Amino acid sequence: MLVAIAAFTAAATLIILLPGPDTLVIVRSIVRGGARRGAATAAGILLGLSVWVGVAALGLAAVLRASEAAYTALRVVGAAYLVWLGVQSLRSLRRPGAEVGPARGGVVGTGFPAGLVTNLLNPKVGVFFVTFLPGFVPHGYPVGATSLLFGAVFLVLSIAYYAALLALATRVTGWLANSRVRRRMDALTGAVLVGFGVRLAVES
Repeated sequence: MLVAIAAFTAAATLIILLPGPDTLVIVRSIVRGGARRGAATAAGILLGLSVWVGVAALGLAAVLRASEAAYTALRVVGAAYLVWLGVQSLRSLRRPGAEVGPARGGVVGTGFPAGLVTNLLNPKVGVFFVTFLPGFVPHGYPVGATSLLFGAVFLVLSIAYYAALLALATRVTGWLANSRVRRRMDALTGAVLVGFGVRLAVES
């Protein structure tokens, strides 16, 4: 079991370090509302991950994977939400000189709701857990309980990653407060979020 945990930890660390929609949403929240809002977004993502871990351990994610209609529906909704977030960032470019603060025009645009919704509306997270976690379960160990253990390890690693990201953000808050820099960050994160949304929509 110790060997399996070590192998899973190494693999999970590499996966977490790969930037994805969750990281981009946190960066967007930091740009629009500072480190505190970024922390709230990270908390929402962690809650979403916790839900997916529980779902995978119970085997429900396997049902999502087997049901093409359910997977397609959730994928389309998730893709639309990511595109919406990206468009919101791009639209903010029309407001030059705005101060860093709470984002306007959307309850789930930044903060805790954005993190939670972004994560829960990404069916690939559920498919990832139901296919990735069981591969590390040693022979003879209960899949459900061991998957929960691996899921807990994944959450701890995610917390460490987001903490490091937020710690870095607190050092560059003044830099992000510069309207020109923030507009460039909005443009970059907006374009990439739209790209992620389009990719999620067209991938099978």
